Amino acid sequence: MIRADARRLLAAVASGSVTVDQALHQLATAPTAALLDATLDLHRGVRQGFPEVVLAAGKTPDQVVAAALAILQTGDGVLITRAEADVRARLLVAIPDAEVNATARTVFVAPRSATEPTGAPVVVITAGTSDLPVADEAVVTASAHGARVVRIVDVGVAGLHRLAPHLEALGEAGAVIVVAGMDGALASVIGGIVATPVIAVPTSTGYGASFGGISALLAMLNSCAAGVTVVNIDNGFGAGVAAARIVTAASRRG
Repeated sequence: MIRADARRLLAAVASGSVTVDQALHQLATAPTAALLDATLDLHRGVRQGFPEVVLAAGKTPDQVVAAALAILQTGDGVLITRAEADVRARLLVAIPDAEVNATARTVFVAPRSATEPTGAPVVVITAGTSDLPVADEAVVTASAHGARVVRIVDVGVAGLHRLAPHLEALGEAGAVIVVAGMDGALASVIGGIVATPVIAVPTSTGYGASFGGISALLAMLNSCAAGVTVVNIDNGFGAGVAAARIVTAASRRG
């Protein structure tokens, strides 16, 4: 069930074409779907405006496809993250019109009710090209959740002058996602420039002493720039959802 379905059901009750008991039955049977290896939350789209997202990591291709098809039946679209090449191939067979991003490892089908995004954009900015898999996961996720996204790549502190051409775009952002590995310093730089919320994403990019992203994580957590919040290592998905909610909430308030 999606928000539009819920509205139609309530309107039908109000008009008398559907009884209260009939509506209660629909609401009672719609919230979940039980699959062989999963219990899907089919009311998430009503509560949060976007359906449950399928994390492909740790699942078999059959499990991912089954979950994706069941969510698609609600009409609210579906997003699959961390899908490796074999899973993406299986999904394209099952859902030929899906949008695939191999770098982000995502597969996406837009909801029937999708509208053009409004409001200030989410800017996703990376310190290096090696951070793109995580950054593109954030791009796809924020776009899927209704945000307009601007992507800026490879402007880390090793050549900070590269940031200058993008200052105007940063100033117009409703939220900024900064994706950086190594020393993670770009988050502090951006946090000292913009007036909007900054969501820092440490990545596992780096040499031995980066400890798989822990060094960047700690640097971002210790940023002296105000307004910087930090998500988990390589969590482009979490950053994308948070940023999209920030800008779409601001857009609703007008």
